[in-house]
Amino acid sequence: MKPLLDAFWRAAAYCLHPKVIGLSLAPLVLGAALALGLGWLYWEAAVAGVRATLEGWSLTVAALNWVETMVGASFRAVLAPMIVVLLALPMVVVVSLLAVAVLMTPAMVGLVAARRFPLLERRRGAGWMLSLTWSLGCTALALVALVLSLPLWLVPPLVLLLPPLIWGWLTYRVMSFDAMAEHADKQERRAIMQAHRWQLLAIGVTTGYLGAAPTLLWAVSATTLIFAPFLIVISVWLYTLVFAFSSLWFAHYCLAALARLRADAAAKAPGPAPAGEVIDLLPGTAAPAPAPAPALPPAA
Repeated sequence: MKPLLDAFWRAAAYCLHPKVIGLSLAPLVLGAALALGLGWLYWEAAVAGVRATLEGWSLTVAALNWVETMVGASFRAVLAPMIVVLLALPMVVVVSLLAVAVLMTPAMVGLVAARRFPLLERRRGAGWMLSLTWSLGCTALALVALVLSLPLWLVPPLVLLLPPLIWGWLTYRVMSFDAMAEHADKQERRAIMQAHRWQLLAIGVTTGYLGAAPTLLWAVSATTLIFAPFLIVISVWLYTLVFAFSSLWFAHYCLAALARLRADAAAKAPGPAPAGEVIDLLPGTAAPAPAPAPALPPAA
């Protein structure tokens, strides 16, 4: 628990670093341009298509008439825009996550490594192509799970559990891989993801719940649907900040776990310590003097 909380507070502090703030603008610009462009081109057509689909099903019409008697006639007017928003938000989340993974995570991992682990060897166990393939594969699995679980969202307790769990699993798989891609080799990465899978999943689920916070923008009032394209941009910004924080959290935790793994391996290995051993010194203390060389026997 202590390494988890230590990485959490370090990640929160790093979010105030000017470089992190500057890096968060790139995914924001990309996601905002995508959201505004799609909203400008397809918003009215998408709402009209969803409304026509709902009115074409007799069972749906009967259900809508029943709901209108309970909550009022305005429900039918806001249902179609609400469905469009609910279908668009997962795409916004996925685009934000991929943008952060590609544009921000390597730079932030480098920042954490330079400031906290400058002597940690870079073994480059995964290149950018493998990292992109891993991210796309995990994203595809998460989207399949999301689509299959949609009917369960109608059950009130499950709608609060399933989406954060799916996003948490996706964040855990993508972010932990990217956090160790530069420094860990394949065996080290697999060992850490196996040994710390519950801690990494806890980070992912926690950030998954944080990622659900932007959705509350749509729960304020039905009138917020009028400003849907602009609220989607704000949601992109909030998603970017959440994913940036989660990337820093994974970087601090994974690199610290990697440093401990190598320290334990070096301690168990027979023979002298390898070259480049790091010795932590207290402030004001001097480095230990080297051991004297053994005396040679007198010449015959």
